[in-house]
Amino acid sequence: MRVHVADHPLITHKLSVLRDKNTTSPVFRQLTEELVTLLAYEATRNVRTEQVEIETPVTRTTGLAIAKPRPLVVPILRAGLGMLEGMTKLLPTAEVGFLGMARNEVTFEPTTYAERLPDDLSDRQCFVLDPMLATGGSLGAAIDFIFKRGAQDVTAICILGAPEGLAAIEKQVGDRDVTLVLGSLDERLDERGYIVPGLGDAGDRLYGTVD
Repeated sequence: MRVHVADHPLITHKLSVLRDKNTTSPVFRQLTEELVTLLAYEATRNVRTEQVEIETPVTRTTGLAIAKPRPLVVPILRAGLGMLEGMTKLLPTAEVGFLGMARNEVTFEPTTYAERLPDDLSDRQCFVLDPMLATGGSLGAAIDFIFKRGAQDVTAICILGAPEGLAAIEKQVGDRDVTLVLGSLDERLDERGYIVPGLGDAGDRLYGTVD
C-alpha cells in the first residue's frame, strides 16, 4: 500500500481552520470542498489517460484525455458526501457511486446499509472518499466491497488519519493495489475512537448537527 501525506501549506492552513471548534458549518463545508480539491490533485497523479488528436487554432496535434472506462468516485455516506463536490470539480467526467456505512459506537465495527455501485468494476480506477481514517473499519470495509466487485486498484482520500487506522488498513489490504492520500496523519485515537487532535465528528460539523 502506498501512503501519501500531503504537506502543501494551503492544505495545512485549511486544516487548521477546520480543526477550530468555532468554525461554523458553512465555512467548514466550503473549506472541506477546497481541501479535497487539493488532495484530489495528489490522488489523481496516476489517473489513466489515452492519446487523442486535437486541432488547435494553429495546427493538429496530440494530447491526453482521461481514459475509458471512466474513473469511479465513491463517497462513504454520510460525511463523504461533503467531499464529493471538491473531487468532481477536479474530475468532472468521473462516474459517482455511493456506499452507506455506519459505525457501531460500542464495537467500532462498520455495517453497510446502502450501496449504489456498478455490478462490475473490472478495469475501473476507484476513488473512495472518507473524511476520517480513525479505526479503519469503515474504509477497510468499503475497500473490500469495491475489490469484490472486480476493481483492480483503489485510491482512498481522507482529510485526517490516525496511526491505528493506517496500520489496520495496511494489514487488511495486503498486496492489493491501494493508495491512501491524507491531509494529515494525527497523533492517536482516544478511548471513544476519535482522532486526536482531530476535528471532531466530520459529519456533524458538515451538516450542522453538533450539540
